[in-house]
Amino acid sequence: MKQYSLIIDGARVDTAAYADVRNPSTGAVVGEMPLATPADLDHAVAAASAAFKGWSRSSEEERQAGCRAIAEKISDNSEELARLLTLEQGKPLGGLGSRFEIGGAIAWTRHTAELSLPIEVLQDNDQGRVEIHRKPIGVVGAITPWNWPVMIACWHIIPAVRTGNTVVIKPSPLTPLSTIRLVEIINEVLPAGVVNVVTGENSIGAALSGHLGVGKMTFTGSTETGKKVMASAVATLKRLTLELGGNDAGIVLPDADPAQIAEGLFWGAFINNGQTCAALKRLYVHDSIYEAVCEALSEYAARIIVGDGLDETSALGPIQNEAQFNKVRELIDDARAKGGRILTGGAPLDRPGYFYPVTLVADVTDGVRLVDEEQFGPALPIIRYSDIGEVIARANANPAGLGGSVWSSDPQKARHYARQLECGSVWINNHGAIQPNAPFGGVKQSGIGVEFGVDGLKEFTTIQTMLS
Repeated sequence: MKQYSLIIDGARVDTAAYADVRNPSTGAVVGEMPLATPADLDHAVAAASAAFKGWSRSSEEERQAGCRAIAEKISDNSEELARLLTLEQGKPLGGLGSRFEIGGAIAWTRHTAELSLPIEVLQDNDQGRVEIHRKPIGVVGAITPWNWPVMIACWHIIPAVRTGNTVVIKPSPLTPLSTIRLVEIINEVLPAGVVNVVTGENSIGAALSGHLGVGKMTFTGSTETGKKVMASAVATLKRLTLELGGNDAGIVLPDADPAQIAEGLFWGAFINNGQTCAALKRLYVHDSIYEAVCEALSEYAARIIVGDGLDETSALGPIQNEAQFNKVRELIDDARAKGGRILTGGAPLDRPGYFYPVTLVADVTDGVRLVDEEQFGPALPIIRYSDIGEVIARANANPAGLGGSVWSSDPQKARHYARQLECGSVWINNHGAIQPNAPFGGVKQSGIGVEFGVDGLKEFTTIQTMLS
């Protein structure tokens, strides 16, 4: 079994101890993750700090060329990365799975490479000239989750290096191997020490977020862990970008066509098996078309093949890990006990691995755990409503505020109600369709700051105001 290495200062670094990384479809070991020590972390931060001296002084053209070269390297190694990602994460190779994720990583990298932050001139007259300059922060610490490990790693790494920072990234211990390989190929085109990777259990992540040598933390993951990252940043007043959990509400207006919206609703909820922060997690449907929407969704779900990610016929794979599998099962069982009507699924598949079928639960409402809590898996509660003002209030009552959507045959009416939702992104007749030129981030307890586009790039800089 292959033992992977840390990548520090452009070199492979072996460790004294390793941990197995398992395929959630079979339980088989797919590789061994190196367990970094605090000394390894210090080494990585020191390497990034030393590299910052040169990289921060590099030209815009050099940084753009570096990011473009990263995109080409990912493209050259795309099938290898996709297969490794499927083995450790479980998602299918095809469809909206691993190849789709690697393609997204390439697209975001290419787009970010072309962004720039020119000097802003606020004043230039006989009273003087005022300019705003954007400067890199220093060493950026990045902690990434297990759901979209390669793409989110690129969301953290690429804007950081594009703006002249250096990076120490710590991936989830459940899916570290594809990130190690990503950083390995990045080091084929960037100077040593610009991007480093340390892996291990959660204690290494905590040490990274509190490290004195780190100037900014960017974190994607649960709200509870995000609060810990924020707390550990207090001592050094680190800059923060936190993209945290969501419990996105979708509202179907009475004029929507159930047959027409079923496919969009389904993939809004179940992309990556529901293991996506900005997936549709609560579906509110008007009384007049409630049963029709339930029926259309059930018919679409019946056609979806759930299976091993290496099987090219699979549309969805397993839940990634045992803890999440148990949470999904618990929430569905609780919803059933509270009167929920199981339309599809409702019990684990009788096979090895963390397989749970697409589960649609009707006749539940606010106050049931499946509605109130983020399930982060293949279960969707469908909630009946009759008054649009009341349902918007119910949608907004949740502490999360990442995304939301409104579904209607009248886009203008949908936009009117969409503006009333308290969330960082809102979609019309779609859900979760992010893109690299559109800022993405949460409000309330779904995060701080934004990613993507020029606004996301600015998150990795400090302002220096020059008056002359």
